Amino acid sequence: MKVEIEVVSKETLIKPCTPTPDKLRHYSLSYLDQIAPPVFMPLVYFYPTSDRFSNTEHSDKIKLSLSEALTKFYPLAGRVVNNLYVDCNDEGVPYVEVVVKCKLVDIITDPIPNELNKFIPYELDDVKNLGLVVQVNFFECRGMAIGIGISHKLADAASCFMFINTWAAIARRDYAGTCHSPFFSPRFDSAALFPPKDASLVQDACLEIHKENIVTKRFVFSNSDISALRDEYADQNRMKGSVFERTGRRPSRILALSAFLWSRFMAIVHPVRDPNKIYPVMHAVNLRTRAEPPLPESLFGNIMRPALVLPFFDKGSKDEVFQFMNQVRESMLEINSDFVSQLQKSDIKHLNLLQEGADEKRKGHMALLCFSSLCTFPLYEADFGWGKPMWVGSGRLATKNIIGFMDTKSGDGVEAWVNLKVEDMAQFEADKQLLAFCNNGI
Repeated sequence: MKVEIEVVSKETLIKPCTPTPDKLRHYSLSYLDQIAPPVFMPLVYFYPTSDRFSNTEHSDKIKLSLSEALTKFYPLAGRVVNNLYVDCNDEGVPYVEVVVKCKLVDIITDPIPNELNKFIPYELDDVKNLGLVVQVNFFECRGMAIGIGISHKLADAASCFMFINTWAAIARRDYAGTCHSPFFSPRFDSAALFPPKDASLVQDACLEIHKENIVTKRFVFSNSDISALRDEYADQNRMKGSVFERTGRRPSRILALSAFLWSRFMAIVHPVRDPNKIYPVMHAVNLRTRAEPPLPESLFGNIMRPALVLPFFDKGSKDEVFQFMNQVRESMLEINSDFVSQLQKSDIKHLNLLQEGADEKRKGHMALLCFSSLCTFPLYEADFGWGKPMWVGSGRLATKNIIGFMDTKSGDGVEAWVNLKVEDMAQFEADKQLLAFCNNGI
């Protein structure tokens, strides 16, 4: 359904409850922050009707706890300067409240990703110099949604959940008087680990945001759907000599889903492959556990890089899928301590590769598909004092050909959020092989 909202509290700025010390005023971006895309990462947390608290009480608690959380995560309340650093000036986080002219159940029964962007106060590519934006949405039934956009320039998925769940724990503590969940003490020294480069060198490495006529659809795969795919892809004959045979492990559920959706994407969007184009695939990888010794979970920033593959093609045969899985897994294994160590050095090779890739994409020589997974992250832990969310959604992204994975509320299924051009999606969502494996329930 089409969502109608009415702004009831115009944008205000929520500032840290304690001023940021002068010695922390200058927060340097790391190299990995500098090459991150200038977009907001969207999350919308939906909470059921509550008779315990009024909208005003909810609002007051959210603002007070946000102010305290910003004291710990002070760069989010500052302003990014020239893709080099954050001026931690406590200028504050834009905060908006709206009334949604429908019931919460009307939204989450059949979510329309494109409509969920209305629950976040800014366009996702309108990040400007901001670190964080928040919108609180009150439904007619007294249900509520908290819409959050965190700049990818400052944070990856792990950092995003570190902040949100700390913020929620602060609010929960204030309601209950005690809180058994530990608060994160974030570390803001990623620039020491991944030293920044001259901004003029990295600006061409960031893939441009082309805000085309993009639509997002959500496809839900149950545990049995995913098991069926994994069983199909665990063919012992085809696995001979692969990384899976060597490690004795079958493809993970996310790798199996990635292979399946990649195969359908190529069959539908690129049924005829242009010999003058390349069709790379990227899969985001968290670097924290790949370093030696491992980097702390509390390290804030963009501590991730994509595994990159150029898939093997064989005229749509099943061998394509098996080769794809093997290539992706091998590429992920190559993101190891040596890879992280090279990133930490002032090695220009990585930057040159990024610039070359960006040039090829701009010239139209590259048809890129990107995967990113939020599965296994603590997506449903954000309890602000009125219970955990009944559902967490995302929104329509500002770039085509991106597939994001999120756990279902039950935890045993996976939601695939697919961002494509309108004309490509019209064919993709009608694909019989795709529809045979998924449904749209929450």
